Amino acid sequence: MVDISNPSSTDLGAIDSACRDHGFFLITGHGLDEIIAETCAQTTRFFDVSRTLRKSVERSLENPLGYFDRELTKRERDHKEVFDFIDPSIERLDARNRWPEDLEGFRSALKQFFDAFSDLTAETISLLHDALALAAESRALTSFDRNSSTVRLNHYTLGDPVPEGERDGLAALGKTALGYHTDPGAITLLLQDETGGLQAESLDDGWIDVPPTAGTVVVNLGDCMQAWTNDRYRAAVHRVLPMTTKRRFSIPYFANPHRDAMVAPLPELSIGGARYREFAWRDHMAARAYDNFSDLGKADTQLSDYRI
Repeated sequence: MVDISNPSSTDLGAIDSACRDHGFFLITGHGLDEIIAETCAQTTRFFDVSRTLRKSVERSLENPLGYFDRELTKRERDHKEVFDFIDPSIERLDARNRWPEDLEGFRSALKQFFDAFSDLTAETISLLHDALALAAESRALTSFDRNSSTVRLNHYTLGDPVPEGERDGLAALGKTALGYHTDPGAITLLLQDETGGLQAESLDDGWIDVPPTAGTVVVNLGDCMQAWTNDRYRAAVHRVLPMTTKRRFSIPYFANPHRDAMVAPLPELSIGGARYREFAWRDHMAARAYDNFSDLGKADTQLSDYRI
């Protein structure tokens, strides 16, 4: 747990150790408590409106933004429903967002959240640069672009998120609420409520809890960070256990590279040889999105597909 407003050299060492082992850490001192509280309230509000309203902004294969309740992780259906959106401050991007009608204040609150967490992401990546002691050139190569990043509102339901009459032909629910996976981008900033259930895979200790801690933002590393650091840091393998007594809400900000970025190990971290071939971020993201939308009949795209 690190105070991002005043990190110490000890904090940087702790971040380095955590990122080598499981790819998770928590930040405090962000100064965003009011924005976070409003975003959480709007998230609950959205998932408590009528299903008809939620379905009116349902995603499609052509546009992965909006509401969805039958996403797949490793070919098994998640125990949750979601709402996805991209940067609302850019008109051409916001035109793709599917905002529900008759929810006054919903879009404006989420825009404020997107702005604040874009700034917090930049601070967090700078913290990782310091932990890695990277040169200026490498710092420029390990960056994110808010215009290609996304936010998701998650509602982990008690039981199946899809009504019984709509389940014919759907993949079976997974054994966990969210199957084990890594996020494809640079880093993820996550808000989670007090319910619990998020777990990370530690190299030393196996599955460990990421306990809800008031006032913190969870940070986990994605595939691109593992590739950039040539396996020094680990993309966080994580899962969510099924809800048994109480529903759960979480809100991840997926910080992604520029849409046209090429991802490859940093030369200064690849003295002994690069472990990954260069790959296009656009292709990696598209493959993962299609895998999550429908069962393609094979294992989903992984960082290991680019390993040399």
